[in-house]
Amino acid sequence: MIRSALVALCLLYPAAPVLAESLIPRSQAEISMSFAPVVKQASPAVVNIYAQKVVERRRSPFASDPFFSDFFRDLGPSRPEVQNSLGSGVVLTDDGVIVSNYHVVGEADDIRVVLHDRREFAAEVLLADQESDLAILKLVDAPKDMAHLQLRDSDTVEVGELVLAIGNPFGVGQTVSSGIVSGLARSGTALGSGRGYFIQTDAPINPGNSGGALIDLNGDLIGVNTSILSRSGGSNGIGFAIPAKLVAQFVDQARDGKTRFERPWAGMGGQVVDAAMAETLGLDVPGGVIVAKLHPASPFSEAGIVVGDVIRAVDGLPVNTPPEMLFRMSVAGLGADAEVSYVHDGREKEATVHLIAAPEDPPRAPVTTGRDAPIPGLSVETVNPAVVAERGLTGDIDGVIVTEPGAIGARVGLLRGDILLAVNGAEVADGAAMEAEMAAARKRLDLTLIRQGRQMVLRLRL
Repeated sequence: MIRSALVALCLLYPAAPVLAESLIPRSQAEISMSFAPVVKQASPAVVNIYAQKVVERRRSPFASDPFFSDFFRDLGPSRPEVQNSLGSGVVLTDDGVIVSNYHVVGEADDIRVVLHDRREFAAEVLLADQESDLAILKLVDAPKDMAHLQLRDSDTVEVGELVLAIGNPFGVGQTVSSGIVSGLARSGTALGSGRGYFIQTDAPINPGNSGGALIDLNGDLIGVNTSILSRSGGSNGIGFAIPAKLVAQFVDQARDGKTRFERPWAGMGGQVVDAAMAETLGLDVPGGVIVAKLHPASPFSEAGIVVGDVIRAVDGLPVNTPPEMLFRMSVAGLGADAEVSYVHDGREKEATVHLIAAPEDPPRAPVTTGRDAPIPGLSVETVNPAVVAERGLTGDIDGVIVTEPGAIGARVGLLRGDILLAVNGAEVADGAAMEAEMAAARKRLDLTLIRQGRQMVLRLRL
């Protein structure tokens, strides 16, 4: 019995080292299994950006008044004030083309870019767009053969993919955080100036990460970090990144010499098809965008689409909100032919839509009032589809937009961007009509206008 026990013990004893060896890495590849190789490859292409902007600040006596502050914001002495912003950027070409966020560098007077090796270079903005919250920069006197990231087709990104966010949070220096793609086709949920379509991630994105890289495990750029949605204001929220496919369009337009991003014009208004609407329309499942209105010159109208049709996909990819559809059109680009799938009278149909820029029809016809006008020096332009697209206006608007209120106009409460609809109750379709109505005014001048989506009337005594 004792001999048998000893044999059994001898047989069991070697099993322990075998189990221990299976838990120890047995090769250099297993020891190096981490994000380190990807970070080492990608981090030199992520830069820190310091931007300054000088603005004129006026201290109005009505600054604290919730009503009169809008009317008299230009009153009071002015003084220059320097605004600083901190963010990140991603080098996209070996000659120093960089992408960042508009809210980091937009309208900046001085931009300094700090590379991974701490060298500093001045940069200039080639193209910027507040609506997309993207800006393309170019280094002045860029070094040769700069490290840069390749753009991946963001339409191939899937929920659940591991991603890394690289940036300069809080100005502490380059930092890397990891997470997964937690959602796609997010629209209307991100904070900041960007509107549209976003990649959602749970990788922490803090102040200063804006404009930084969201990369996959191959080190390719899939998105530009732009904001985080958090109840506490910390990094324990969900982050949003602008897809690389849209970034590619920005780079192409910047290389073509464009200074303003030109996106295709839909010339239509749409609404999300929810479950209740889908049942009313006889659709099997909710989804798509129902056409609520169409401009006569809309390319969708020319392709045979009418009010009441439901657009389900653009270029084979589903669209469920108006921002998604605009994103699909933007990545296709001006001059392209987009294949649109839609439902008409319960039947699935296809149409080819030629993507065009917003037309300048009617002409802007800029007008500036003369010295003898009730409001001299007032400059306006006729509102047309191109103006609506440039200014991000919503709704059907007929009137003139104030481009420069002039000294008297600013004093009586007019602001740049006001949409003037009528003078003394008479509608004004263009600058000439506005001038004629002002010239006919005698004792009073009632200006009906739209400001930030609200209609109001300015009443002046002459």
